[in-house]
Amino acid sequence: MEENVVNTNSTPSPLHLEHDQSMPSNQEKEASSTEAGGWRSVKYIIGNESFEKLASMSLISNLTVYLLTNYNLSGLFVVNVVQIWNGSSNIASIVGAFISDTYLGRFKTLLYGCIASLLGILTITLTAGIHQLRPISCKDIHTPTCQHPQNWQLGVLFAGLGLLSIGAGGIRPCNIAFGADQFDTKTKKGRGQLESFFNWWYFTFTIALVIALTGVVYIQTNVSWTLGFAIPTMCLAFSITIFLLGRKTYIYKKPQGSIFTDMAKVISAACRKRKIQLSDKPLYDPVSTLSKSENISLVQTSRFKFLDKAAIIADPSELNNEGIAKNGWRLCSLQQVEHLKCLLAILPVWVTGICSFIVMDQKNTFGVLQVIQTDRSIGRHFKIPPGWMNIISMLALSFWIFIYECVYVRIIRRINKTAPRRISMGYRIRIGILLSILSMLVAAIAENKRRDLALKHSLFASSMSFGFLLPQFALSGFSEAFATVAIMEYFTLQLPESMRTVAGAVFFFSLSIANYIGSLIVNVVHIATSQKGKTPWLGGHDLNLVRLDYYYYLIASLGVLNFIYFHFFASHYLISSKDTEKAKVQDDEEKVLELEKISTI
Repeated sequence: MEENVVNTNSTPSPLHLEHDQSMPSNQEKEASSTEAGGWRSVKYIIGNESFEKLASMSLISNLTVYLLTNYNLSGLFVVNVVQIWNGSSNIASIVGAFISDTYLGRFKTLLYGCIASLLGILTITLTAGIHQLRPISCKDIHTPTCQHPQNWQLGVLFAGLGLLSIGAGGIRPCNIAFGADQFDTKTKKGRGQLESFFNWWYFTFTIALVIALTGVVYIQTNVSWTLGFAIPTMCLAFSITIFLLGRKTYIYKKPQGSIFTDMAKVISAACRKRKIQLSDKPLYDPVSTLSKSENISLVQTSRFKFLDKAAIIADPSELNNEGIAKNGWRLCSLQQVEHLKCLLAILPVWVTGICSFIVMDQKNTFGVLQVIQTDRSIGRHFKIPPGWMNIISMLALSFWIFIYECVYVRIIRRINKTAPRRISMGYRIRIGILLSILSMLVAAIAENKRRDLALKHSLFASSMSFGFLLPQFALSGFSEAFATVAIMEYFTLQLPESMRTVAGAVFFFSLSIANYIGSLIVNVVHIATSQKGKTPWLGGHDLNLVRLDYYYYLIASLGVLNFIYFHFFASHYLISSKDTEKAKVQDDEEKVLELEKISTI
């Protein structure tokens, strides 16, 4: 396989750079000589991502319905399975990031992840096609006499979901990072392309999902689950083919070792030297002696000064004759210390992301359960599949990104060329949190109306139209368009290029934590409200017998606390538009300005 290999050792964040003017970078030489990278290669990566997401999301969107109708599981158990599976898929990204950075590189990790996902979705397809692999389906899912699945049947199901989680662990931390690798952020053109890449990456696969899921989810629900799962299986195989077709156009960056191991070394060394004072001791910084060959390095910052002790040369015997540390667990380089500082600096915003994702996740579980118990009829002969409702969120997300990229940015550019062209990350995250709160409030009001009508007529499915649930799904999509894209962009831009895989892993790890906390909240609420003589908030097969609207109000209050936390604390760790302009990497003839402090938005 022909590869355009680039060494990425100690590549910096746009915020903390020193630029050596003496010679061009290895990446610039390689990219220019092979004409690799850029939009030429990104189109294959986005194509792969689009079809991979089509396959995985066609399962995620309808997994709740599949488990309810084909495995006869209670609503609460289904919510736990979906939440824990999503959490496991996201937390596997940490392992995937480690393997990518240490052994395989992003290309091979992505490829192997896609193959694992293909095996996983093939297993789920077999559970639908071979009736012995699941219990006998019940027509009325709320009937308590339905046959429960045997342990080995659940084992086959969980094996398929496990393979999908393994695949997600390889795909999620690497897809964005591998796409970002194709742009040279040391040039003005490359930075502009990277800014648009995040939104277009989201936009293209979302449009593909909307177009395809309308048919796939309908086939799963109304025609055949076997055929409905076979289609995304073929799409995933097609995505692997597209990815391999572009193999000669990619910029490949060699794995340079795990950032996570380096971070553990820094913490260990800093704790060992906690009693040593920083004032008069020299710091170990071998990268500075190699700056002319590597061209760029992270600048020492004044934040988290305790960690600088890991780089203190307490005794000359810690170095060998060549000036290299003998034991990396006792003496770390200043670059390793700064990498850990970069990660710690994003933690406040990371917490905001977790709370935001908890609110957004409700549409994939309880939102679908709501739809099942509404009037889904359009005309006399057609019923909306419950999984279609998630398409409303995708449409809302795609609509805003299209308006933002193609209308808003262009209008601002024409009106005032000196003004910032894009809405700052801080404002986008604030707007996203507010929209997620509004989504939960609207969901609670709609659920109250749905439940009252169902109880009034003693029906399992309320006479209320599914259309009353459309606003909560649309608001969730707009919330994702503002907050999720901004948080993903923040992680990728705030961390050094050598940590881009870590940035993807951190993003999906926050999703994982949100899934686990969401599952914990569901079980705590169920236990706390299941008292004799009172109506529980959650539990059972029938939403009419619980108060899901109260649960939505609880989640909305969590969103309010998240907004207060972000506005008064976490937003101070974001990059302001002015500082972004200052931190732009100059051409070889200019020197990059150093930012000593992250400003407040």
